[in-house]
Amino acid sequence: MSIKIGILGYGNLGRGVEAAIKQSDDMVLTGVYTRRNPDSLKINTEGVAVRSVSELEPKRDDIDVLVICGGSATDLPEMTPKYAELYNVIDSFDTHANIPTHFANVDSAAKKGNTVGIISCGWDPGMFSLNRLYALSILPVGNAYTFWGKGVSQGHSDAIRRIEGVVDARQYTIPVEKALNSVRAGENPELTTREKHTRECFVVVEDGADKARIENEIVTMPNYFADYDTTVHFITEEEMKRDHSGIPHGGSVIYSGQTGDGNNHVIEYSLNLSSNPEFTGAVLIAYARAAYKLNREGVSGAKTVFDIAPAYLSAESGEEIRAHYL
Repeated sequence: MSIKIGILGYGNLGRGVEAAIKQSDDMVLTGVYTRRNPDSLKINTEGVAVRSVSELEPKRDDIDVLVICGGSATDLPEMTPKYAELYNVIDSFDTHANIPTHFANVDSAAKKGNTVGIISCGWDPGMFSLNRLYALSILPVGNAYTFWGKGVSQGHSDAIRRIEGVVDARQYTIPVEKALNSVRAGENPELTTREKHTRECFVVVEDGADKARIENEIVTMPNYFADYDTTVHFITEEEMKRDHSGIPHGGSVIYSGQTGDGNNHVIEYSLNLSSNPEFTGAVLIAYARAAYKLNREGVSGAKTVFDIAPAYLSAESGEEIRAHYL
C-alpha cells in the first residue's frame, strides 16, 4: 500500500520533493497544486494531475499527506495552518525566531481537523536541530556552533533580487576558516556573527542601473548583510547562467563539551549538498512518512523533528531496522 502524497507549490523545492517520492517504494505522487497557471508547470512524473490551488478541497481519498512548499517566508504561516485542518501536512518553515508561533497555529488547526502537522523539516531547522539537541543532552557542559556553507542562500538571494534595478542574484554564505578551525580544535571561542561567516554576492543589474546604490543597499541591508563582511560582484546574465545555475549548500553543527575532570569532546555533523532543494525534499518525504504513521495511530496536532522517533522515518519495519542498523 502506497502513501499518497500531494504537493502544494512547485518551485525548486517542489521538484526536490517529487524526486524524493520517485526513490521511495512506499509512496506515490497523486497531485500537484499551484497558485500559478497549472498549464505552465512541467511535471516530470507522467499521469500526475496538476491543479489550481482553488481545487484543493478535502480529498482524504486522494491525499494522505500534503507537502507544502511555500514560495517565500510569508507563505507557510498562512498555508500550513489553513490546510492542516484538512490534511496531514508537512513544511520546511525556517524562520527560527517565529517557529513557536507557527507551531501553535498549526497545532490548533491540526487538532481541530484530527490531523498531524510536522513543521520546520529540512536540514536547518531539521537535521541540524536534532544534532544540536543530541549533543547538548549528552554533554550539558559545552557550546554549540553552527556554520553554514559554502552554499547558496535562497532567502538572501531573493532579498537582493527585490532591490530596484536588480535582474538576478546569487548569494553565497561562506564560513570563516579561522573560526571553524578554532571550534574544531575544542577552543570554545566566543564568536560574533561577523567572525563566523562572510557573504559573497553575484548580481546582474539592468542596463544603466546605479551599481553603487545597489551595492550600498546590499551591504547595509539589516537582518541579511549588515552584520557580515559582504562582497558584491556585478556580472552578466551569461556569467550567471554559466557559473551560478546550481543550488549547492551545506554546513556543520559542531559541539564542544566536557565531562568529568575536564576531558574535552567534539561532536560534528556535516552536510555537503550539491542540491539544497533536493536534499530538503528528501527530508520532507521521510517526515511525511512519519506524519502518515502517526495519524494512523490516532495522533493529532503539530510536531517538530524533536517529537518524531527515528523508526517513524523509515519505510522498513521495526524488525528490519533493529537487525540491520542498530
